[in-house]
Amino acid sequence: MYRKDEVAGMRIGQLARAAGVSPRSVRHYEQAGLITSTRAANGYRVFDERALRRVRNISFLLAAGLTLRDVEHFLECLDGDVAGAPPAPAKLEVARARLRVVEERLAAQTRLRDRLAQMVREAEAVCASTVPDHG
Repeated sequence: MYRKDEVAGMRIGQLARAAGVSPRSVRHYEQAGLITSTRAANGYRVFDERALRRVRNISFLLAAGLTLRDVEHFLECLDGDVAGAPPAPAKLEVARARLRVVEERLAAQTRLRDRLAQMVREAEAVCASTVPDHG
């Protein structure tokens, strides 16, 4: 029989399902120090409701394009309403910096796409000019 303190809270799979993430993500967030757990007598990790809010907020920030390293700057905000709260200036700067990185990568990918498209057009033109006309 389990003691009440052994079943209080959620195990990792329950937390992952409730938050819409994988158990592996939950472990990763815990390793990064973004969430914490306790251990039940049977050795299982046990998470409280606070961890659920944090995992949902972490997921929100990651989906917005931030990295886990960026999310570390939001640590003191993870227990609140990250999506609805007005951003603090320092947090906004983290988001701006990530946006600059994304824009730089997008520009590089666009240049790469344009070069590749040009190579394909040139190759197609060469192929079209060397195909004999049997008409």
